[in-house]
Amino acid sequence: MKKIVKILKNNTSNLIFVTFAIILLFSTDAKAFLQQGLMKMGLFQPDLEKVEIPPTNKNYLNFQLINDQGEVISLADLKGKVVFLNFWATWCPPCIAEMPSIQVLHDKFKVDDEVMILTLEVEGKKEKTHQFMQRKKLNLPVYYPHSAIPSELFKGSLPTTIILDKEGNIAYTTFGMADYSGQDIVDFLNEIKAMH
Repeated sequence: MKKIVKILKNNTSNLIFVTFAIILLFSTDAKAFLQQGLMKMGLFQPDLEKVEIPPTNKNYLNFQLINDQGEVISLADLKGKVVFLNFWATWCPPCIAEMPSIQVLHDKFKVDDEVMILTLEVEGKKEKTHQFMQRKKLNLPVYYPHSAIPSELFKGSLPTTIILDKEGNIAYTTFGMADYSGQDIVDFLNEIKAMH
């Protein structure tokens, strides 16, 4: 027994590292926590340098979303507003990691009628999503796909964030996690809002 205790004492740092690695391997929340820490260190900032609005046929504006109250909207219904649309899932660690920053952004624009911050849970698991939002103490507007998700908006990478200008043009796309809590994204959304 003394030999085992001695081995454990001599290898404490290795045991801690292995335990931490195992937790990260199996825990979605632990992965998200680590990724949030990296975002707070200044990594994973959205690249907002340039606004380019490519010409497009805009068929994606027919995409329909539904919320927990059964209200159905299409992106075409949101013309005249700047739309921040985040595609995510409850099992996705990077999605979970960026959610608090999206909540901060939502809180900054919640009284602005010209900017909508929406999250789209791609699997449509309403009960699981509701439990997730309660557990994380988030009050973001959550929608689910009500029609096929257009490939112009979502190519399967989670999280994906799209920003549409007031005309429904795609002004910004990010594939992967980003920190949306900073002033740079607020300024960017206000710049898009002022364009039309």
